[in-house]
Amino acid sequence: MARRAPTSLPLSSLLALSGFSLACLTWAPASLAGEVYGSVGLPGVVVGYAHTVNQHLGLRVDAGTTGSFTRSRTESGIPYSVKFKYNRIGLFGDYFPFGGRFRFTTGLTINDTALPLKTRFDGNTSVTFNQTTITPTANDRFDATVKIPRITPYFGLGWGHQAREAGLGFIADVGVSIGRAKLSVHQNLLDNYPGILTQNDIDVKTGELRDNVAKVRVLPQASIGISYRY
Repeated sequence: MARRAPTSLPLSSLLALSGFSLACLTWAPASLAGEVYGSVGLPGVVVGYAHTVNQHLGLRVDAGTTGSFTRSRTESGIPYSVKFKYNRIGLFGDYFPFGGRFRFTTGLTINDTALPLKTRFDGNTSVTFNQTTITPTANDRFDATVKIPRITPYFGLGWGHQAREAGLGFIADVGVSIGRAKLSVHQNLLDNYPGILTQNDIDVKTGELRDNVAKVRVLPQASIGISYRY
């Protein structure tokens, strides 16, 4: 059964959110230093800008990417070619409860995340749909896409971004972006196997696939890096 993929947030809205974050950064007192930083981990490589508002508050905007990579694997008995990518923009507020470098972080992540699964049927591998077994050919497909919501809240804690002296510093972050993944399926098996497969067979296999690859509720994030305050 085909399901419509989640609607993407318009580019104009992403730009507006990013612009709002940058505007917030400019409201911070000019007498306090800004900071550029870079880190590695999840989500891949991250670069960003931080600005201190006062002893207990800082604002940040950054962008991270894993790039994209492809793997072959079997899910729910179906051979797939899986391509993964994760790009995101983060808009964060840092709270330093003790006035030092330890902090709590909240904010939003604007995500461009997809996990497309393309079937690799070759006429040699049998697949069971509910209680019906077929041997799909290269003309058959049971493709799927897993999507994370475009905008997700972020909660975490970390170290850094509050040093008063200019120069290099150490930063670390651990947190999660919260958002339920959605699965959409695109198939032609009902047309190619009339009288053999039923809609219920497709629904059962879709449910199996959803349980295996689309149970994501959070995107973990963990990274370490360096900053330069000026």
